[in-house]
Amino acid sequence: MTDAETGVLFRNAEVAGRGRTDVRVAGAGVAEVGRGLARASGERIVDCRGAALLPGLWDHHLHLHALWAWRRSTLCGPPAVGGRPGLAAALRAALPDENGWVRGVGYAESVAGDLDAAALDALRADAPVRVQHRSGALWILNSAAVREAGLASGGHPGIERDAHGDPTGRLWRADSWLRERIPAARTADLGGVGRELAAAGITGVTDATPDLAPAAIASIEDGGLPQRVHLLGRPLESPPGRNPRVTAGPYKIVLADSGLPGLDALAARIRAAHAGGRAVAVHCVTRESLLLLLAAFADAGVRDGDRIEHAALVPPDVIGRLVSLRLRVVTQPGFIADRGDDYLRDVPAADRGDLYRCRSLADAGVPVALSSDAPYGPLDPWLVMDAAVRRRTRSGAAVGPDESIPASAALRSYLSAPDDPGGPPRRVRPGAAADLVLLHTDLGGALRSPDSGAVRHTMIAGRIVEA
Repeated sequence: MTDAETGVLFRNAEVAGRGRTDVRVAGAGVAEVGRGLARASGERIVDCRGAALLPGLWDHHLHLHALWAWRRSTLCGPPAVGGRPGLAAALRAALPDENGWVRGVGYAESVAGDLDAAALDALRADAPVRVQHRSGALWILNSAAVREAGLASGGHPGIERDAHGDPTGRLWRADSWLRERIPAARTADLGGVGRELAAAGITGVTDATPDLAPAAIASIEDGGLPQRVHLLGRPLESPPGRNPRVTAGPYKIVLADSGLPGLDALAARIRAAHAGGRAVAVHCVTRESLLLLLAAFADAGVRDGDRIEHAALVPPDVIGRLVSLRLRVVTQPGFIADRGDDYLRDVPAADRGDLYRCRSLADAGVPVALSSDAPYGPLDPWLVMDAAVRRRTRSGAAVGPDESIPASAALRSYLSAPDDPGGPPRRVRPGAAADLVLLHTDLGGALRSPDSGAVRHTMIAGRIVEA
């Protein structure tokens, strides 16, 4: 029998607001919280030994299918690969997939500069090769891949062309378009992704992939993922889902750096989402896109739940406008730990304090939720929390140290509800969902040195999930 069928009694757990206590789980919910609870017949006992029992963590922005594909791809960027010889070795050693294609991920210009089809041909030309930039916004294809995908005759505006009108092999913001023109990969097995998430204490995620196709939604609903999922990419006209654990969130809008929309067009998209009963979640990583977005909100109006994804660069003089518009921010300080040395090299000194703000937004009253943006950012929520606290790069340099937040605040953002990111933390209480994470240590110890190794058990819907 499963835990959800027999029940679980957590003894001697540290629960926020209650000290050491017992917690009874029956079915998919928390049934009782109190000291000295008697064991029910057949109930499993877990002795917590004074360790913290928390609501499960919620990653407020990641990409499930991209995470699955990333784990099957060849790493082409730092820290795994450095320099052109390293990239050549990685691509030549890569085994083609079942359709004969090589898929690379994580590329950054610090490895071998700006790549195009000719540059990739010099590294590997015996098979179709596509390499994704670590931003997720750009694919680079070699000549064989350009031919097989039909880029020469393609009409997507993201196809970069040279002075003669021929495709260069660089393709911007065209994931769905490209997916339809290359051999289909096997259906994503999200069960493995779910186990990886559970090992870090994550019991729920917000998938931020825009414009999800019906097949992608079906694979999330039926693909063996134990976590609850909030979808930003469910189309406005999409019918309600059949899995109650998969819900529709705000509607995702991408402000692409390669081609920003006009103000009227953006305001119209926001109005359409609001009219359909959805808030919006808007991808925004530059100063220009942020100013455009704030002007569009001023025109279209704001609905409760409207949020800005990333807010990678926030000038101090617009923080007050975020407050007055009642917007929330879902950001990723993990990029400071992962890419911070590149930011120190490439971002003007005057702008570095604006990168992935946390403290100044929270102090002004803007709800701030942390997230991973995995696979493009580090998945581990404990690493993200540590990055929000320390603001240190791989080399140990500080980026925006004044934006540091306490570890307790970083954790609270991961405990906020999917429909209220950055809001009050969920609690372990009777009637709550039995989505829980048990640590090896008390909460103080976990916060002093955030580490996913502190996770002992993760429970989802009353069942302990084995990593």
